Amino acid sequence: MNESSHRLSRDLGIGGAIMMGLGSMVGTGVFVSIGIAAGVAGPSVLLAIALAALVATCNALSSAQLAASHPVSGGTYEYGYRYLNPRLGLTAGWMFLCAKSASAATAALGFAGYALPMAGGGAAAMPWVAMGSVLFFTLLVLAGIKRSSWVNIAIVSVTLAALGGFILFGSPSAFATGSSNWTPFFSDREESPASAFLYASALMFVAFTGYGRIATLGEEVREPHRTIPRAIIVTVAVTAALYICVAAVVVGIVGTAVFADAPDRQATTLQTAATAMGSRSLALLVAIGAITAMLGVLLNLILGLSRVVLAMGRRGDIPPVFGRLTEAEKEPASAVILVGVLVTGLAAIGSVETVWAFSAFTVLIYYAISNLAALRLPDDQRLYPRWISVLGLASCLFLAFWVPVDIWVLGLGLIGAGLVFKTFAPRLWKQPI
Repeated sequence: MNESSHRLSRDLGIGGAIMMGLGSMVGTGVFVSIGIAAGVAGPSVLLAIALAALVATCNALSSAQLAASHPVSGGTYEYGYRYLNPRLGLTAGWMFLCAKSASAATAALGFAGYALPMAGGGAAAMPWVAMGSVLFFTLLVLAGIKRSSWVNIAIVSVTLAALGGFILFGSPSAFATGSSNWTPFFSDREESPASAFLYASALMFVAFTGYGRIATLGEEVREPHRTIPRAIIVTVAVTAALYICVAAVVVGIVGTAVFADAPDRQATTLQTAATAMGSRSLALLVAIGAITAMLGVLLNLILGLSRVVLAMGRRGDIPPVFGRLTEAEKEPASAVILVGVLVTGLAAIGSVETVWAFSAFTVLIYYAISNLAALRLPDDQRLYPRWISVLGLASCLFLAFWVPVDIWVLGLGLIGAGLVFKTFAPRLWKQPI
């Protein structure tokens, strides 16, 4: 069989790539993590968003030049193998699967949590609705990247319209409250303001990591050397501006004390602010936006996870059957089905804040490896100065250990387990296809 029979089709243009990135980022980040981070850091959450955006920008530029020079499915898992060593590659892939499988399950549960009240359903049905949404999007991804891209564009368009309406109609109320909701600017929680701020920055960093989905789809993007860097940069810039505007309106309207219990609230951060304004129509618009945002995140995570599973199957880090494409459609059907089963199984497990903190640690390690790999790029393949990758690497490693101690101990334990598994994996099945 020739090489093309093992490769995915390049069906995604720059517009579709940007919308895939936005679908991954403008979801749980704006509807969930802003509330959690505001409860931790107080009004300084705006600075936490800016710091997270700065770190994400460095990582994005590293990912962009890596994806442009090595445009295959798998993202940092593949870059670790190509530019570093197999153990770092495996660590990146393992961390991505752990973090994003949990995030996908959280998005499915989030969708169910927001959709059921609108439909008059009870909480008992939540796991079933969540699992149904995972099944639906697993089947959609199996239908191919073209159909997935069009559905994603429709979902993201509704989400962006809802957020635009919230910013437009909420800004007058935010300005009318004056400075009362902005003091004290830094958190007065039990821990020091500095540690609270850095923890919030780590939490917000997760909200920016969706641009990595563009890199993991590198094998399906047309003109990757040109398309991937532009799509990643536009996605990060748009998302950063959107997050800061939304956070400013939220803090201005209701302050941050109300979000101290954000993970346990039934309403999203934006719904809380819209309700405080006394606008039922705006609250409904925000609820619809939250629903489509969760669906967009779920769709893009199933896509991204399946491409990493495909890459790991190709290299034999998991059974090679998951590294095969269907002959007719050139789709990674077995990888998509595995991801669907895994996310369905996780859909009823975990605390939102715990999952989010775990995701923060694991993706910071993931992108630290991205930056390390970018430092190994040959000069003729480098698109941006080396100091960007150095800053991204240092920032990721620094922020990773500001999450609670039990979270990063768990993360390091999982890294160790993954490396032990890699040692014995080649003995369990034949070499990769």
